[in-house]
Amino acid sequence: MPTQLEMALETMLRIFHQYSCKEGDRFKLSKGELKMLLQELTDFLSLQKDPQMVDKIVLDLDVNKDNKVDFNEFVIMVAALTVACNDYFVEQLKKKGKLSSKLI
Repeated sequence: MPTQLEMALETMLRIFHQYSCKEGDRFKLSKGELKMLLQELTDFLSLQKDPQMVDKIVLDLDVNKDNKVDFNEFVIMVAALTVACNDYFVEQLKKKGKLSSKLI
């Protein structure tokens, strides 16, 4: 039986390829594919009102400047979002006084 971490990795792979195969290069996300994928993050991105958000994300992630997001670039995005969520979570716990300094 796979561990939770193994299931999370498998889910990340599956989600990327579920969207990357919709247009053109099936191993890269186009802007349109990335926009569809980001809709899965509605709770995390609900406060985001910038209509240029997808363009900015592609510009920031697209290391090889091919105007697409490959799997390595996608993983960087997921990692950055995960760090941001963790930072927010830790801040909220600190505000509520529920986080011991020993846990940091």
